[in-house]
Amino acid sequence: MVKTNIMDSTSCRSITETHGCFSLLEYNRDISVSKTTAEVEYYASQMNVKKRQVIANLTGNGVIIQAGAMQWIGGAVDVTTNINGVGDFAKKLIGGKVTGETAVKPRYSGTGTLVLEPTYKHILFEDVASWGMEGMVIEDKLFYACEDTVQMKVVARSTLSSAALGGEGLFNNCLIGKGIAVLESPVPRDELIVMELTEPNDVVKIDGNMAIAWSNSLKFTVEKATKTLMGSAASGEGFVNVYRGTGKILMAPV
Repeated sequence: MVKTNIMDSTSCRSITETHGCFSLLEYNRDISVSKTTAEVEYYASQMNVKKRQVIANLTGNGVIIQAGAMQWIGGAVDVTTNINGVGDFAKKLIGGKVTGETAVKPRYSGTGTLVLEPTYKHILFEDVASWGMEGMVIEDKLFYACEDTVQMKVVARSTLSSAALGGEGLFNNCLIGKGIAVLESPVPRDELIVMELTEPNDVVKIDGNMAIAWSNSLKFTVEKATKTLMGSAASGEGFVNVYRGTGKILMAPV
């Protein structure tokens, strides 16, 4: 059995969240500094600019991670891929081309500890089942890891105009199933704006591609901010991203 102190709190690091088999290790301050870097690192820690690492505790279960994200493994952990045959590889290769994600993602399973590379981005743990049967659509480059009970597929925009004018691209990744997904977010959860659309005729309009995740049950279109082009020009808003139906949206305000 491999034993490690990585889960133990020290003067500079601690576990701040645990969801499913994943835990978040945050380095509250960087003590590997010199005279020339100490001041920068001090103010960085005061402004929540810190290294974060995701740790997966494997007890016979499996996780899928972004290619190249593994830092080290301890224990009886096997590595395979998320590819099931030639047809599945071709599908994932096409999906990777259109979304900008890597086509092949490694799957780690067994008994032991999997530690991912440090990142300065903010980590979000999402319960995929809470997003409904149709799953959650995520912005490109957000995926970091997930339990292997979560499935990933590529979804296309319902209209070409929503891709051309919405700034979201023609294709996005969609996570479906049960389990925890780990996302690398540009902003912390405390800054995210959560919108819940509870009625079939609910509408949310957002100026720009500020939404980082939304329910796949929502219909996404791009429309003029007002009923006429003249009115849109006068308002200074132009086109807005429109989400209709029932579901949830995560929006980064900056």
